[in-house]
Amino acid sequence: MFTSVDDVSARLAETGYLASPAVATTVFLAARLGKPLLVEGPAGVGKTELAKAVAQVAGARLVRLQCYEGVDESRALYEWNHAKQLLRISAGRDESWDETRTDIFSEEFLLPRPLLTAIRGDEPTVLLIDETDKADVEMEGLLLEVLSDFQVTVPELGTVTATRRPFVVLTSNAGRELSEALRRRCLFLHIGFPEEELERRIVRLKVPGLGEALTESVVRVVGALRAMDLRKAPSVAETVDWARTLLALGAGTLDETVVRDTLGVILKHQDDIQKAAAKLDLDAL
Repeated sequence: MFTSVDDVSARLAETGYLASPAVATTVFLAARLGKPLLVEGPAGVGKTELAKAVAQVAGARLVRLQCYEGVDESRALYEWNHAKQLLRISAGRDESWDETRTDIFSEEFLLPRPLLTAIRGDEPTVLLIDETDKADVEMEGLLLEVLSDFQVTVPELGTVTATRRPFVVLTSNAGRELSEALRRRCLFLHIGFPEEELERRIVRLKVPGLGEALTESVVRVVGALRAMDLRKAPSVAETVDWARTLLALGAGTLDETVVRDTLGVILKHQDDIQKAAAKLDLDAL
């Protein structure tokens, strides 16, 4: 998939994803070693976008499993088309049960979900298991077979083994601690808030019409907000949204009025907005 760490950086940049050296190195190793990649960090720092960018540069199909509380095998792995099975049973009333059973538990009646879809694919595939920490602990047991041997067992059909391993990315916001068994099967990458220089490059890339001075101001103010004790610090995605907002408003500089009127773009809680309005000193930045 990639020839070197520099190749990862260059090709991801072509998609608009600016990767730090640590990100590029870990992605290269995950691809070279054929290991799943567990990406952890705050919301909005580019974990999901990393999987999308890898799929784009590799010309691979992106298969996404969005995790949530209560997601189970029928949503993650497969389920049977019960309505179609009932119609088949009704149509074959003169057949023996053994004949009917063999037919209704066949590929024709199987509904593959993301995990099985990725395992069975014979084309380049990126499997994104998004927000893994939101799934129940029991879900991790299902993932272990997939991540260990890249195979899935369907009792009625047998074991399905990948002929072409997908590139697997698991993301987590660290809402709960993932099991050691799951972590052991993955390479680990933590993506935090970027350094100022990298964030400036991201803003320049995503909002090219914003002036250099305003780009510098945006990044400095966001850095100051992250240093405060807020309920939710602004993410990279919100930095970009704020830059686009300022561009849309035609703002030439960041003054108190502009910041006060647009804080709702980067801060999502009223007490955070009040705290920022009281403590933020633009003259000191």
